[in-house]
Amino acid sequence: MKTSGPRFKVEFRRKREGRTDYRYRLKLLRSRKLRLVVRVSLRHISAQIMKFSPTGDLVLVSAHSKQLEKFGWKDGTSNLPAAYLVGLLCGYRAVKAGVKEAVLDIGMRHPTKGAKVFAVLKGALDAGLQIPHQEEILPSDERISGEDISAYAESLKKEDERTYMARFSSYLSKGLLPEQIPDHFNSVKQEIVRQFGG
Repeated sequence: MKTSGPRFKVEFRRKREGRTDYRYRLKLLRSRKLRLVVRVSLRHISAQIMKFSPTGDLVLVSAHSKQLEKFGWKDGTSNLPAAYLVGLLCGYRAVKAGVKEAVLDIGMRHPTKGAKVFAVLKGALDAGLQIPHQEEILPSDERISGEDISAYAESLKKEDERTYMARFSSYLSKGLLPEQIPDHFNSVKQEIVRQFGG
């Protein structure tokens, strides 16, 4: 790779830092649709409906996993159930703001079947947004509701209660039994639907 000389061109800063794929971004912008921008960190998940502007993208609506606590969420803020709820919340806010359709923007993330970014997508779809996608890439309803976490917790509790207590200490400290995650997920989902879906 050439790093100097009269024909060498310095790449844009965000490309050098590995933060923006400009070819991918240009494809999204050419659709002339709003973007559902999903970003996942180790501790949180965020979703925003963005509109392109030459002076900088405009955020029309957004949702963050930290906001789920207002609806009674006691589980983690970066797992698959939280991702779905963030998408649902962002979707309802977008519909309320008059947004009908968008395209998914997952940034530099590799599209993996059933990933958190697609759980956010499913939440936004269930809220009423129209977003082009393939059904097989979405996570299953069992994983979204946390049934896999619940089943693992139950089996671990029977095998080794000490490991169970250590592995799920963050859940237990908040007064949430990991075996009850599907019920907890459904109650928080219904609360979001009650406040925004009607």
